[in-house]
Amino acid sequence: MTADPPDDDGSYRNPVLNADWSDPDVVRVGDDFYLTASSFGRAPGLPLLHSRDLVGWTLVGHALERLEPAAEFRSPRHDGGVWAPALRHHDDRFWIFWGDPDQGVFQINAPRVRGPWTRPHLVKAGRGLIDPCPLWDDESGEAYLVHAWARSRSGVNNRLTGHRMRPDGTELLDDGKVIVDGDRIPGWFTLEGPKLHRHDGWFWIFAPAGGVATGWQGAFRSRDFFGPYEPRIVLEQKDTDVNGPHQGGWVRTPAGEDWFLHFQQRGPYGRVVHLQPMRWDADGWPVLGADGAPVTVHRRPALPPQPPAAPATDDDFPGGRFGRQWQWTANPRAGWATQHSADGLRLACVRSADADDLRLLPHVLTQRLPGAPSAVEVELRLHSEEPGARAGLAVLGDAFGWIGLQRAADGSAQVVHRFAEPNAARERDAAPPLPAPEGRVRLRVEAGAGARCRFLHDVGDGPRPSAGPVFAATPWRWVGALLGLFATAPAGTGPAGTATFTRFRIDPL
Repeated sequence: MTADPPDDDGSYRNPVLNADWSDPDVVRVGDDFYLTASSFGRAPGLPLLHSRDLVGWTLVGHALERLEPAAEFRSPRHDGGVWAPALRHHDDRFWIFWGDPDQGVFQINAPRVRGPWTRPHLVKAGRGLIDPCPLWDDESGEAYLVHAWARSRSGVNNRLTGHRMRPDGTELLDDGKVIVDGDRIPGWFTLEGPKLHRHDGWFWIFAPAGGVATGWQGAFRSRDFFGPYEPRIVLEQKDTDVNGPHQGGWVRTPAGEDWFLHFQQRGPYGRVVHLQPMRWDADGWPVLGADGAPVTVHRRPALPPQPPAAPATDDDFPGGRFGRQWQWTANPRAGWATQHSADGLRLACVRSADADDLRLLPHVLTQRLPGAPSAVEVELRLHSEEPGARAGLAVLGDAFGWIGLQRAADGSAQVVHRFAEPNAARERDAAPPLPAPEGRVRLRVEAGAGARCRFLHDVGDGPRPSAGPVFAATPWRWVGALLGLFATAPAGTGPAGTATFTRFRIDPL
């Protein structure tokens, strides 16, 4: 979902992607722009977005079908997996490099953005290796890679390490050298997210520092890849309300305009994406936004006009298939969702000892929580006679809340509303159960300002608000809150039935 539509005077309004498209990177190929973002532990991973005007974006697929090694992602790892990818086009192929903080630097590539993509190749093993970015230097024929460090895994951060790399991107050719040490730059901390470029005879590293909520965007330049590099802050909050504007990608249009896409951390909404104009000053340094401050409204890029576009959210689940906007909370397994001849998402009530904690379930189907006040609706029918089987619509983060149907011990279907606080071991009732005589219900979540959520249900006599309290959505450590559909049942043996979801809709409030 985008923010406000473009203004009639030829301007656009930030954010251009008003949801959690974390750590964006962008590349242009001909007249087309492509963007990818962090996907952490969800599958499929590495979303691929397309635009022709840098303002309207559509989701065209994912580059990573499953996370590897597969055994590591059988269960949710909400803050692990794919961190801060770099997207490049070289030698008539698309390339994506990313860091898994627990495994190392991975790479995949494909002849077309829609694939087929190669299986992940581990370029460099090691804990704490994050945010890699390659560069193929057309001037020298050399290939390079730069990456940052995660203190939580390696014990160090605030530094960037550079390597020579084989031109085929399969391995690094040296042990690496620290080419930018943030500890030596007064006032700099948490230097990370480097993006490597060659421009005007310089090696350039665009890299943020200062933390995701409070930081700034830096630029570094050197005549030699291994340094020394000069630093400069090129984008910061200043007197705007855009906190921590940083970490993203520079792209040039066919007409020679420069633009920079970056994120802003917005709590439960995650990291929304802004588009900043970019120019070069008389000393050859990049200037982002309005003299280094983020813009809210600006002239659109000088590109051919395009129809308004945004990543899909609504879904009728034709034939039981779900759209590209959905991701599982871990690698999927056969039988979780069933294709059939009608519309509707048919989910198996997967048995689990963790049925009362959605944060631990791998079979929750999720999409991003919109960054603007929205109403989320879906119709649900429970086809299960198993006591304790349940299905519903969730707002999922470090805390979660959900509303849906559950089969009671006496065989009746009930509308239930439950939640769990951060660090709570199990969910608890937010309101007393209510009868759902036909085992069907229309569910609604109204996510208002600040992602404060009201839960409603309709069993045929009109929508009624839950008696439970308003739920304040919360993010994970690095991931915004998610919307989720799920079906589950207590541990046991044998099939536990299914649940069918139809007409999923998200509308502005």
